[in-house]
Amino acid sequence: MTSPIAESLEPIVFQLFLGGVGGFLIGYAIRKVLKIALIVGVVVFLLMLLASTNIINVDYSGLAETTTNVLTAINPALSLITPLLAHVPFIVSLVFGLYLGFKRS
Repeated sequence: MTSPIAESLEPIVFQLFLGGVGGFLIGYAIRKVLKIALIVGVVVFLLMLLASTNIINVDYSGLAETTTNVLTAINPALSLITPLLAHVPFIVSLVFGLYLGFKRS
């Protein structure tokens, strides 16, 4: 027979565990993706440098269109902030796990 305190803490412990493990995996993945993004960023910077010195010609209309599409896609996600506040234990453990996963790799 379990106590009422143990029964009330069980969902919180589950959220903390699930958030911690999920955060660790996400942090580990982000760390790996950032290495690739750094290389891509350097290449883009070099292309912009070459374009500013008129060595090559770059058409920025595609970049402007992609930026507009991304901002349009992000806008509905802002309405998710209120429901996220209901899951604070999960989010805190996810962030902590994310930090550990990011630091571990």
